[in-house]
Amino acid sequence: MGRMYTSRFDGVAVTAVQDLFMLLTPATDIVKIHEIRISQLTEIQDAEEAMLLLRIRTGQTANGSGGSAPAMVPDLIGDSACGCTVRANDTTQASGGTIVTKWSDYWNVRVPYVQIWTPETRPTVVPSSRWTFELATTDTLTMAGVLVFEEIG
Repeated sequence: MGRMYTSRFDGVAVTAVQDLFMLLTPATDIVKIHEIRISQLTEIQDAEEAMLLLRIRTGQTANGSGGSAPAMVPDLIGDSACGCTVRANDTTQASGGTIVTKWSDYWNVRVPYVQIWTPETRPTVVPSSRWTFELATTDTLTMAGVLVFEEIG
C-alpha cells in the first residue's frame, strides 16, 4: 500500500462549471483515488430538487486555473510530502490533449455526494497524467469537498 493523503476545500462559492479537483501525478508515481465527498449549504431550504452533472476526465495536458492549490495532508503524521499537484475549484478547466470522460453521475444537492470506490474499481492515474473531478452543470452554491487518494511509487 502507498501513502494516503487528503485534500479539501470548504465554504467556496461555486457559480460556474469547474474542476472541483484536479490531480497531476509525478513522473515516477501512480495514484489511486479512494474517495470523493462534496456537499453544499446554500439550498438546504429550497423546495426544488437540483440535479448537477459530475464527471471524471483524463487526458488533459494543461492545468486549469482560477481556483486554489489546497494542502495535501498525509494520513500518517510525519509521512513524506506528496509528489502530486492538487488543484480545486478551477473555473478555467484543465484542457488540451485528448480528453476522455471516464465516468459521470448526477448529484442531488439536497444530500452530500459520497463516492467510495471498491479496490477493483478505484480510478488509477498513471505517471505524469492529469485527472479531474468536474462539476459539468452548475447552480449558485457554497460548497465543500474532500478528495482521498493513495500515492504509490
